[in-house]
Amino acid sequence: MNQRLLASGNEAMAMAALDCGVHLGVGYPGTPSSEILENFSALGGRAEWAPNEKCALEVGIGVAFANGRSLVTMKHVGVNVAADPLFTIAYSGTPGGLVLVSADDPGMASSQNEQDNRRYAIAAGVPMFEPADSQECYDFLIRAFEISEAYRRPVLFRVTMRVCHSKCILERRGRVEPRATRFDKDPKSNVMIPAYARIAHRKLRASLHELEALNEKGEFTKEIRKSNELGVITSGISFQHVRDAAPEASILKIGMTYPLPLETIRRFAGSVKRCVVVEEGDPVLEDAVKAAGIPVEGKAEMFRFGELNVNRVRKLLANDLTPEAQPPAGKPPQLCVGCPHRKSYEVLRDMNCIVSGDIGCYTLGVLPPFEAVDTCVCMGASITVGLGLRKALPEAEARRVVSVIGDSTFLHTGINGIVEMVYNRPATGHVVLILDNSTTAMTGLQEHPGTGRLLDHTPCPHPVSIEETLRGIGVDNVDVVDAVLDQEGFKELLKKRLASNDTSVIICRRPCILAAVKIKSYEENK
Repeated sequence: MNQRLLASGNEAMAMAALDCGVHLGVGYPGTPSSEILENFSALGGRAEWAPNEKCALEVGIGVAFANGRSLVTMKHVGVNVAADPLFTIAYSGTPGGLVLVSADDPGMASSQNEQDNRRYAIAAGVPMFEPADSQECYDFLIRAFEISEAYRRPVLFRVTMRVCHSKCILERRGRVEPRATRFDKDPKSNVMIPAYARIAHRKLRASLHELEALNEKGEFTKEIRKSNELGVITSGISFQHVRDAAPEASILKIGMTYPLPLETIRRFAGSVKRCVVVEEGDPVLEDAVKAAGIPVEGKAEMFRFGELNVNRVRKLLANDLTPEAQPPAGKPPQLCVGCPHRKSYEVLRDMNCIVSGDIGCYTLGVLPPFEAVDTCVCMGASITVGLGLRKALPEAEARRVVSVIGDSTFLHTGINGIVEMVYNRPATGHVVLILDNSTTAMTGLQEHPGTGRLLDHTPCPHPVSIEETLRGIGVDNVDVVDAVLDQEGFKELLKKRLASNDTSVIICRRPCILAAVKIKSYEENK
């Protein structure tokens, strides 16, 4: 029985995963992707948070090697972490369905960059879908699994903030149960030593030509014929803006944006007097279409930044390059009232430390009234950037350097930095603060390996102990403090550790103010 309901893109992807028999959903939380697996789990699917995106994709690959279907989810910068296995599995492929959701963030609503992950599909050589609404999130995801299995290729499923969080009417079809799994021994396909990888590369390129032919059949394109004066080539959420901004235009919406249906595009462009490519982010479609010798117009540089909307698309189509009005200043984000990180940052500020920061809600320590974060690059970089500062600065300056990282981020990619600290220790030693609030706070209070709970908040068999991990690696001093209850004690301890030549980690542990009640309820319901 079909079911009609109102659903966001993230909810639609979760329903599609359940309905097409996905065996496992695995990922790392990150806006705007987090709700996909949370909804999949709530619907009854099997889902889990991995320590990081690389681990998530590799677990998903294992499921697909067992002829199962795996859905791997992450935000756009997470694909950077997962890129290593992605590029190799693109060669070998898997017998089971493997779909990687990249949730991009044009406009950087909650990210450190607005990279356009359509580039990954081209670089790795994997087919890519770009749904424009919740219905396409549902329909395209099911087809992505079918195509992944038919062509033995991982599929990149690129969505953006608006598609993930906007709601529309969705028609949901019936559910199929996950099929039986098995492992078929096939080292020539599954083991990418050079001799086998050379063959696999040729097979990959051949399958992309086959997928291009499939795309030319029109299943994933939508053409709206109106004016012969103006035609627009578009994809994803930009399609919705174009429909409102230029209701008179003919539109070619492309759903599978790699490999492109270039002959379909060529025919469409030739059928209108003026043809414009409208896309958010990089000129990926424009460059590919122009490279094929198809005469189209792109967008001016000013429209490359941030999200598009109806008014911006109107300006784009009119070649209107007048400066855009700046939105009114909103209230700057800040650490929550009662956040345990506040006391730690007060001490770092008052001691005039050089703080190498990391990705998480604690990054907000860069803003007033603390202004206590001096660098922030990517997840895990606080420790290694801090080590670089220690090794380059004069001794007096080096002794002011402190790396600050959160508990979830430490388990994501901070452990390698601790290994680097112990192995290649600076002459002055180093001090790392782990601000442990017992959750993955910024992305919505998700669990991680150190909380003792799984994605659905039920107990895990063995929580990962941060302090045991640090001592096992060989850190000289591992201290656990509560900077809220004893700020002066924390300050004196930090002074002592900064003055020594030891490697030191101070764990400032106190639950997130927003998660504390939930954590207590989870503990009571064990």
